[in-house]
Amino acid sequence: MSLARNRKAYYDYEILDKFEAGIVLNGAEIKSIRNSNLSIAESRVIVNKGEAWLVGCHVAEYKFDSSPETYDPIRDRKLLLHKKEIDKLGGAKTQKGLTIIPLSIYLKRNYIKVEIALARGKKKFDKRASIKEKDSNRSISRILKTKNK
Repeated sequence: MSLARNRKAYYDYEILDKFEAGIVLNGAEIKSIRNSNLSIAESRVIVNKGEAWLVGCHVAEYKFDSSPETYDPIRDRKLLLHKKEIDKLGGAKTQKGLTIIPLSIYLKRNYIKVEIALARGKKKFDKRASIKEKDSNRSISRILKTKNK
């Protein structure tokens, strides 16, 4: 069950490799995420000192939480990955033009998971080509649909 998707990720980036990561949250954040009160559109993943962090993910404050402490909705959240995966992401990050982005946040056996991807930014002509291909596939499917009736 997908709770949030980065809709522009496949349009803006060429996805090279995908990973599944756990995320460290507190109780009120989990309740807020289960209510789909989050956005990962402007977020990214950084690797720092052998740890992966989700930066820029906005998790709205849970409105029924009674804790008086101040809450930062855009705080950095630690991602739980295997050491080999972190090393692979850290090594690939040093290559020019590669970035690590979150694709979606979903629920898996009552755990909140993040699907992250190693990606390369698309150029403007690549984006135009993907739009053209999408439009042609849509028109072909329309033609086939009318002929099958």
